[in-house]
Order: sequence, then C-alpha cells, then structure tokens
Amino acid sequence: MSIKTATLNGVATIEIARPEKKNALTQAMYQAMADAINAAQEDGSVRALLITGQPGIFTSGNDIEDFMQRPPQSIDSPVFRFMQALVASDKPVVAAVTGAAIGIGTTLLLHCDFVYVSDESRLAMPFVSLGLVPEFASSVLVPGLMGQRRAAEKLLLGDPFTGEQAVECGLANAVLPATEVVAHARRVAERFNALPPSAVRDSKRLMRGPHREQVLATIAAEAELFGQRLRSPEAMEAFQAFFQKRQPDFSKFE
Repeated sequence: MSIKTATLNGVATIEIARPEKKNALTQAMYQAMADAINAAQEDGSVRALLITGQPGIFTSGNDIEDFMQRPPQSIDSPVFRFMQALVASDKPVVAAVTGAAIGIGTTLLLHCDFVYVSDESRLAMPFVSLGLVPEFASSVLVPGLMGQRRAAEKLLLGDPFTGEQAVECGLANAVLPATEVVAHARRVAERFNALPPSAVRDSKRLMRGPHREQVLATIAAEAELFGQRLRSPEAMEAFQAFFQKRQPDFSKFE
C-alpha cells in the first residue's frame, strides 16, 4: 500500500507515498484514503486532517495503467468513495502541496479547508487533453472560484499554474518554501486542538451546506460523462499516445 496514515496530537495525516511512480494514484490507494478519512471522521480524538505527498511531488494524478485496467464502473468505485468521504468530512482538512499536483491532485484541493503550496509547486487539470472531462465537481467549483475566463484556461486548455497563481485565484491560502510547507500545514491543523470541536464542525457544515447538494450532483453528472469519455476514440488515442510517448493526433476527430 502506498498510503501512509498516522494520528498524532489530534491530527490524522494521510500521506501519499509512492514517489517511484510520482505518487500516481491507484484504485487501491483511493480506497485507502477513503477509509482513512472515514476513520478520522469517527475518531473523537481527531480534530483535523492533513493530506500531503512526498517532498517535490504531491501527486501526478491517476495511475494511467491501473486506471485503464480497473476503470471506475460506477459511483461506488473507490475513486468516488474517496470523493464522497472528503466532501462529507465535517472536520477541517488541511492540504500541504509541494511539487506537482496534477488532475485530481488539484481538484481534491477544492474540497480542503486550508491549502498551503510550495514556491515550486505546479498545478494542472489536463482532463480535456486526455479526451476526458473535469471531475470532483471542478466543472462548477473552478468557475465559481476563478471566474469563467480563468477557468477556461485551466479546464479547457489545461494550462498549468504556479503556487503563487493558486493563491491569487483563491485555491490556496499561502505559498511557502518547500521545506516549510508540511510543518506549517501541521501547525494550522493542530490549532483546532484549542478550539471547541462541535462549534468547528457545525461551522464547517454551515459554510459548505448551501453548495453541498450541487457539489454531489455535479460529481455524479461528471462521473457519468467521465465513464463515457473513457471509452471514447479520443481518450483511446490520448492514452495510446501516452504509452507510446508521442503527441496525440486528434485531427481525424470532429
């Protein structure tokens, strides 16, 4: 398993630990993260969650080979269990991002309460370039956060952006040197040990409540289209090009 979990001083840490594969996520890893979030939700000693990766890499997104061999078949697939668990958590979630955060590595940040990025972070949501569509409610949350014009750059063109730009557009709280990101994020998470836990949970539910049903409905709608797109000729061309280490050719598609 390439997900490490630990609970210390009221903080449940979920660490993506597969550096040899650039922290690419498999279905088993999604299930492990879903289980860890749900366990933290039920653990009365946990006041906050911390999600982090490895030095220099948060996650490169889906493991393409695993994804093709075990594509999500329904909303009950491990990747969607992870999404549902993160959306449902009423405890504060803090993310510490160094290096690359690709695909779901960026979209999961939309569902965290605090996001701290390093000065060498690079974020991207290249779904369309893979013949796919946005996921994790990013099709509604990113335009709401950044506006339609910037969202089009990030979601339609898949333009990468820096940690500084993530702060500017409201996706992240602050940029720090790479060596300081995790420690700073942990300090923020530990601050909840001194706050009344029920008041924190109730406040988070109030903050997220007005949009929760829209988020869940969008995740489901995206999932249906995502599944269709996975079987599309465009996606097949994109994935074949990835494995053959060449540029995809979409000129034959209309």
